[in-house]
Amino acid sequence: MTLVIAALVASVCVVSWSMPPASAASQTIKVYTDSGNDDRPIMVAIVKAFEKVNPNIHVIVDVGPSGTDAVALVKNQLASGTMDDVFVYYSGSLFQSLDPTKNLVNLADQPWQKNIVSSFYPTVSIGRKIFGAPLGSAMGGGILYNKVVYAKLGLKIPLSWAQFMSNSAKIKKAGIIPVIQTYKDSWTAQLLVLADQFNVQAANPNFASEFTSNRARVATTPAAFASFAHLADIKKAGFINKDYASANLDKGLGYLATGKGAQYPMLTFVATNLAQSYPKLVKNIGFFAEPGTSPKSNGLTLWMPPGLFIPNTTKHLATAKKFIAFAMSPVGVAAMSSAVSPIGPYLVKNAKLSKRLSVISIDMLPYINSSGKTAPALEFLSPIKGPNLSQITVEVGSGIKTAKQGAVAYDLDVKKEAIRLGLPAWTRSLN
Repeated sequence: MTLVIAALVASVCVVSWSMPPASAASQTIKVYTDSGNDDRPIMVAIVKAFEKVNPNIHVIVDVGPSGTDAVALVKNQLASGTMDDVFVYYSGSLFQSLDPTKNLVNLADQPWQKNIVSSFYPTVSIGRKIFGAPLGSAMGGGILYNKVVYAKLGLKIPLSWAQFMSNSAKIKKAGIIPVIQTYKDSWTAQLLVLADQFNVQAANPNFASEFTSNRARVATTPAAFASFAHLADIKKAGFINKDYASANLDKGLGYLATGKGAQYPMLTFVATNLAQSYPKLVKNIGFFAEPGTSPKSNGLTLWMPPGLFIPNTTKHLATAKKFIAFAMSPVGVAAMSSAVSPIGPYLVKNAKLSKRLSVISIDMLPYINSSGKTAPALEFLSPIKGPNLSQITVEVGSGIKTAKQGAVAYDLDVKKEAIRLGLPAWTRSLN
């Protein structure tokens, strides 16, 4: 009875969008997307392009709510067997909660999979089974930098943290802010920690699973602790702006664009902000991955797009697979580009670049197109993220806490969150 009621509620929340079916259409399928972010316009663009080359297939787009309501709706429809033939849903830890092996179709054998950037696989996989395809573009986390400043001082892109600190010392000597920090917007303080995941994974490939299963801690895992040490390092060296406590994102981007500051740990989505506020200067801003211990393992941490999935209750499996294959084709990717300005590269190898792709996003391409040079952010591999990370990183970055104190505080924060989530490995052992 509960499932029936949930399904009825879900059906009320969904609005359908449909192009008039072609006269020769012989089959109709439905695809579901939520109303958040760019998912709806991207899906509509793909559907239009798909129907153009497949006039015998009509596609109805069902648009549902966003956020937590979308999560509840998808789970309810999967449980009641009423999910559309193809649906859009989060990759990463939220994907894991769908019980994929029970509810979803395994797409590992699809020919288009060989063209997908491999770092996307862990976010939509269980073992060797791959259940999803990337919808939209990825976002990078790393260091924005002013190319004019770098050229003037003869600096090269750092491939290790030691090189980054050396560059920063030269920038400081030139009277320019080496590393911009903007703690008024406290979320920005997390970037040196979050964007370091590639380096953590390179040093300890099993860290995400060990972290989730209560077998690894940040404070006692050298590679994970390093990012907290980085925050303390730049403060101790005097590399950050004096107004770090009161500066916000907009001010930080202003420092970077005008050359008052040279480096800013940040997510690549701010390319849009820079283009709007500093249209004549945005071409001067580049991007590189957060350096780790060794130049040999330099690579980029990615925030992954949502995925396209097929429920195992579909009655049109062949057509649903055909639709996803189209979305992963050059024509499908071009349709995505026509719908929205991408915030980064697509995770389809050698996909044709959008003319609207920013210089910052273009700087991500060497990582995307090189094998083993990208890794998902930890939140796509583990359901645990301590809710107080931004506050803790502000304290470490401000010198209120040492790196060790900050890492220990975050481990306690993680422990509380894991217990709140009811994760078995944590509720069995509360030490």
